[in-house]
Order: sequence, then C-alpha cells, then structure tokens
Amino acid sequence: MDQASVTRRYQFASMHRLHTDLLSEEDNWKVFGKCNNPNGHGHNYVLFVTARGPIDPETGRAVDADALDRIVQDTVVSRFDHQDLNRDPAFARQTTTGENLIRLIWDLLVAKLPAGQLEKVGLIETRDNYFEYAGPILRQGQDQAEAVRAVRAEVEKVG
Repeated sequence: MDQASVTRRYQFASMHRLHTDLLSEEDNWKVFGKCNNPNGHGHNYVLFVTARGPIDPETGRAVDADALDRIVQDTVVSRFDHQDLNRDPAFARQTTTGENLIRLIWDLLVAKLPAGQLEKVGLIETRDNYFEYAGPILRQGQDQAEAVRAVRAEVEKVG
C-alpha cells in the first residue's frame, strides 16, 4: 500500500534561560551569551510535526489530521505555551536548548501516536535557528517498537 507524509504546523510561546549548573557563571556566559540572561528570554516557536501512514483507498488520506491536531495540542502546545521551559520537570537535569526541546517533543509525541506514524518534528526558534529530530538512532539489533517502548517508559517517569 502506498504511504504518504503529512506535515502540520503549530505555534506556542515560551521563555527560557540557557544555563547549566555544570558550568561556572563565566563559562555559561561564554557558551550561551545573551541567552544566559538571568531574567530569561522568550520565543514564538513554530512546530512542524510530520506523520506518515498508508493512504486509505476510501478517503485518500494517510493521517487523521484532526486526531493529530488534538494530540499535539494536548501533549505539546498546552504544556509549553506561555510557560517557562526551565520550570518544566523534563528540564530538571538538562539545559533548555532547542536540541533538547525538539527531542523532548519527539518523545512526548511518539508515546501518544500509533507506532511508526511519527516521522519527524521540526522547530523554528528564531529567524536563524531551526531544529529537527527524527527519533533516536536504533542500537544494533533494536527494532523501532522496542525503542518506542523505552521512550514511553522514560516519558512516564518524568510525567
């Protein structure tokens, strides 16, 4: 059966401060520059979620866009919109970089969508910063279902 991908766009506004306790104040400033401002700073994020599936011969659709929209709204947008990312439990032990945020968004969504449906997620943070993630690199001998189970277990731990 033929497969197709569908990409949907979402928006949320969040603030954060790029800072890690693993570095000194001086080194944090060297690494993160103005993004290390103690008061934080905000972004109007644009999130792209690409899902794939077989093209249904009756409807001609590969993905239920309404269901995808509900999942992204409930799982990502409502969690991060108008929030301080540094206060999110998932960032208790990691820096709120775009790379870590897009990986977290992947983990949250892959745990909610049917196995194999999530293809990639992309995030525009600024005019010049775009982050993209298409899931973990599978260990030799590991299948996608096993990787998804491991991610779901981690997501449940964090909440």
